[in-house]
Parts: sequence; C-alpha cells; structure tokens
Amino acid sequence: MNDPCPMTKYVIQLKKSDYEKILAHALNSLPNESCGLIAGNIDGAAKIIERVYTLSNLDESRQHFTIDPKEHLSAVKDMRACGISPLGNFHSHPDTPARPSEEDIRLAHDPSASYMILSLAEPEPVLRSFHIERGSASPEELSVVP
Repeated sequence: MNDPCPMTKYVIQLKKSDYEKILAHALNSLPNESCGLIAGNIDGAAKIIERVYTLSNLDESRQHFTIDPKEHLSAVKDMRACGISPLGNFHSHPDTPARPSEEDIRLAHDPSASYMILSLAEPEPVLRSFHIERGSASPEELSVVP
C-alpha cells in the first residue's frame, strides 16, 4: 500500500566550518547541553545548511535545554533578512549518545525540522541528524562538506 503523504528523505549538508562552530559551542557550554538553530535552503532532496545560530540554554542543564526565546526570535529575523529558511535545531549530549532521548522525541513538534544531536560522551564527538514525527525518530543522512 502506498503512503498517501510520503515524507521526503533529505540529505543534510553541513559545512565543516559550521560543524566546528557547533562543536566549539558544545565544548564551551560544558558541563551543560548546548543548543541552537540551523537554517538554509532545500534543493531537491538536500537540506543545505547556510547558517548555524548558537543560542543560550536557559536551563543550564546537562540533561535538557530550553532555547532563549529572545535569541530564537532574533535568529528567525536574521534568517528572513538573509533569505534563508529554518531547517531545524541542534543540541549536545554531554554524557549520552547522539540519539534522541525520550524527552527529545516528546518535545519534537515540527515534522519538517531536522534534529541534530552532538554527543560528547565518547573520546571523539559524534554528530547525527534525525527526523522525528509522531513519536518516532529516524536517522537522516548527514554530510559534512568542505
């Protein structure tokens, strides 16, 4: 049976410099989770990230985050001014793997968003992206490009 509303599978393209920006933000936020937004354009089956917005975690917690609403609004205004679209968000897991927690899944309300998680739990950082919809998370292909 065909799905009447098939979800497009996207390849997420992230510049190495933006990966490094996410990693630096995560390391600077330790011992707490870091968070931010990703924005860019969709080209066919690719979400091309043009800008990463590092934002404050109001919770100052190792296990969850709340994005500062004023910073969120400022980032969205900048996206509009730059002609790019919100594509999702990212946050770090200082002590756990790069996969969505039950709370991450419960709080993921936008099925069009990509949810990126950077784990610092292993000797080498691990960044993964997920599509979360109706309480289920599935991995997205993530490509870090020069």
